[in-house]
Amino acid sequence: MDLSTTYLGMKLKNPIVVSASPMSRSMESMRRLEDAGASAIVMHSLFEEQITHEEASLEHYKSYGTESYAEALSYFPDTGDYHFGPDEYLELVAKASSRLEIPIIASLNGVTPGGWTNYASEMAEAGASALELNVYYIPTDGTVPGVEVENRYSDMLKQVRSTVKIPLAIKLSPFFSSIPNIAQRLVSEGANGLVLFNRFYQPDIDLEELDVKPGVGLSDSYANRLPMRWIGILHGKLKASLAATSGIHTAEDVLKLTMVGADATMMCSALLMHGPEHIGKVVKDVEHWMKEHEYESIEQMKGSLSHKSIAEPSAYERANYMKALNRYKLLA
Repeated sequence: MDLSTTYLGMKLKNPIVVSASPMSRSMESMRRLEDAGASAIVMHSLFEEQITHEEASLEHYKSYGTESYAEALSYFPDTGDYHFGPDEYLELVAKASSRLEIPIIASLNGVTPGGWTNYASEMAEAGASALELNVYYIPTDGTVPGVEVENRYSDMLKQVRSTVKIPLAIKLSPFFSSIPNIAQRLVSEGANGLVLFNRFYQPDIDLEELDVKPGVGLSDSYANRLPMRWIGILHGKLKASLAATSGIHTAEDVLKLTMVGADATMMCSALLMHGPEHIGKVVKDVEHWMKEHEYESIEQMKGSLSHKSIAEPSAYERANYMKALNRYKLLA
């Protein structure tokens, strides 16, 4: 079976890419991921706050957008909580890029355009095969229009694009009024790929402490329904790679996302739960399914069930919403 795929212009041995996570914080862990069968690794993100702390202080970011909520300042981590500064991050990128045979994709996470994005060029110089730009912005000010939110993504992308020549992917939020429009805009402004979607971590309430608590909840396979729909709609309509992230746990998940048009399927929660060796099991299961169903390659199936390929594209649209509700009512 030919499991190879092309993502951001890079030939990968299979569609399974390790998404940004704590698993890329050491060479030992990344070596395990490569040995288990990962086709590429997205490094854990270097955060804007880490870089600005190295260059000045965090005071601007601690006060940004929190004028009315002084208690929110306590949610910013102490500087000791950062596992890597910029120098350590670049050193790890250099080591991984030189010692591993699979592509290493560096990751920048931020919210404001600024000089910190110049670190993108240093990541490229360190040997990163590509860069993933993760814009993590949650607007809370009702006076900020939607177009300004879109402009944040655009401005950061253009600034990074001006500093690097390596392939550049941007990790999108699902909270846009027109995902196809923002997707086309970002591709036209220099994005070589889109990663769908950034899964925002939601706060919880501690009823004993009467406090808001941050936390990380791992995904399950149901979470891939959202990227499945939009990758299916966007496939074949953009001159860019599409990667699915969130809810990739099993061979079935990989196959489904590939069939709607994903060039890469990014895995994180499943590996945190089952360990790096889970990749090998998923790869074997994908091969087994392909053999049973007489597929010879990943490219053969890619996009075969996308919006532009199926006989009834309304399955991705409002008609399917009505059908699903009516069917549920009948079954109930």
